[in-house]
Amino acid sequence: MFEVKVTVQLKKGISDPEGVNTLKAIHLLGFQKVQQVKTIRTFDLLIEGTDKNQVKRDVEQICQRLLTNPVIHQYEITVEEKK
Repeated sequence: MFEVKVTVQLKKGISDPEGVNTLKAIHLLGFQKVQQVKTIRTFDLLIEGTDKNQVKRDVEQICQRLLTNPVIHQYEITVEEKK
């Protein structure tokens, strides 16, 4: 069994309207020192298997086919064997 974390964020140069709006709201709350907000999504998956490399390949497919848009997103996958 493997615990997998997928972190998805926008590629450099892609506008982040949710981050911009959140930053504006933070400033309206009086926190002027905050300079930037980036939107990042995290997916935690629990996957059956015995081969860590195969699990990572499967998650790559999940990312490419469902969790991300390769045109605008970059992602990172970490796979840990569940103890």
